[in-house]
Amino acid sequence: HAGLRKSMPAMMVAAGMVLSRFAGFIRTYFFTRYLGTSTIEAEAFNQAARIPNFLQNLLGEGVLSASLIPVYSGMLVRQQQEEADRVARAVLGMLVLITSIVVLISVVFTEQLMPFFAWGFVGEERALTLHLVRIIFPGIALLVFSAWCLAILNSHHRFFLAYVAPVLWNAGLLGALLFGPHNDPRTLVTWVAWGFVIGSALQFGVQVPALWRIMAPTWTRRRHEINEHVREIVSSSIPVFFSRGVVQVSAYIDSQIATKLPFLGAVSALTYAQQLFQLPVGLFGMAVSSAALPSMSAAVSNDLPDLLRERLLGSQRAIAVLVIPSMIGFLAFGDVMVALLYQHGKTTHQDTLLIWATLAGSSVGLLSTTIARLYSAAFYAIKDTRTPMRFAVIRVAIVSVLGYLLAIVIPPLLRLTPEQHRYATAGLTVSAGLAGWVEFALLRRALQQRLGAVGIPLSFLFKTWLVAVIAALPATALRWALPAHLVLIRGLVILNAYGWVYLALAHVSGLLGFGEVIRLLTRGRRRKST
Repeated sequence: HAGLRKSMPAMMVAAGMVLSRFAGFIRTYFFTRYLGTSTIEAEAFNQAARIPNFLQNLLGEGVLSASLIPVYSGMLVRQQQEEADRVARAVLGMLVLITSIVVLISVVFTEQLMPFFAWGFVGEERALTLHLVRIIFPGIALLVFSAWCLAILNSHHRFFLAYVAPVLWNAGLLGALLFGPHNDPRTLVTWVAWGFVIGSALQFGVQVPALWRIMAPTWTRRRHEINEHVREIVSSSIPVFFSRGVVQVSAYIDSQIATKLPFLGAVSALTYAQQLFQLPVGLFGMAVSSAALPSMSAAVSNDLPDLLRERLLGSQRAIAVLVIPSMIGFLAFGDVMVALLYQHGKTTHQDTLLIWATLAGSSVGLLSTTIARLYSAAFYAIKDTRTPMRFAVIRVAIVSVLGYLLAIVIPPLLRLTPEQHRYATAGLTVSAGLAGWVEFALLRRALQQRLGAVGIPLSFLFKTWLVAVIAALPATALRWALPAHLVLIRGLVILNAYGWVYLALAHVSGLLGFGEVIRLLTRGRRRKST
């Protein structure tokens, strides 16, 4: 019972994320079915939604989680519930003010801000993107408030609701796709934009009752004010904006460069590839770091450095045993995954190959990105946000320069055909992956200087890679044996074969099984009562 209780945070985060990601894939299935990939409507919507999603992910998974949770959780450990709630209300007030200003400026001056929304779009693409941005942007406020709810609920170890709430956001878009006018793509994509706003309201609203039950007793007792705790959160939020949100910043830069590519489908290919890429990043990297951050913060507050280091080491092993087979899967069976999820309706086989190439480039930095999130969480737990920020700035600089060179400058020099140039999106994701390894190395070295050795043993990594590669061999044989036109059957058989063979070999070879992974992810978690 004690082991199960300790495993609950990561299990709840993972369960909520699985449901929300699954809902996201259903929504994307119908989006690609009715609006395609290489169409003006798909390109315009995916780019128009980029900024809202960027801000929501950055605030929900970054600034608020990494800045508010350590302070708020530390106060809860010290039995200062009323003071902690007062600080949280002050942060909410600032968010309301800042978000309202951002939304107002963005809606009124959309035309002038278009270079920030869609740098390279012209003509119909630009006009439609502008129209959709004006509809979508008010939903940002609701998503930001939802991110605040997530931070508070996580601090109280109520993980499931906060991470399953995006299911309702996806439901808003899915409803628009299912009931909108399928014979008029321009009108349908406008419906989807309104579905974005409605889904944002649902995502926020479903968290309010649980949050009110937590904070209602202290909500009106004392007026909130800007005190030293609020100032600490604000001062740490700026470096966290860069360090924790580097994945979103990199993705935003990639999408802006993609708008300059001379063909339809680049932005959509990036969007769909990043959706698949974010599955292991969110399910493994974010689930681990989100579940670990409150307990690591509590370990720091209780002056237990050995507990912090133990949690960090165990979590890395758990990430590696789940992320490495994901990398092999993206490289070897990425086209099978993409065809299974997206190759329907208006999405063609050529679109599938484009998305696969983009996804394969992303896999280069998958392991480094997920472990780097955990390293950053460890720095936030010890209330050092500036060190990750410095390394994140380096990563963003590498992504910007290298991505532009690989996607825009080098292809014309190589005199590629238009068909070959379509795969320039892979250059964008490869650059992000290489930059991710640079950031990972810098974070690891800095963390070792504070905590000692924190790396995964090379023997463990080698065994995991070997098991993943061997597990891919039977699935590869099935890949060539099954007819390509049987998209659904082929995808389910190949991916299931790879997954089950990997799990079996991991068990036989002594790697962690699923139950052991969950236990290891949460090992070292202590409640104050213990």
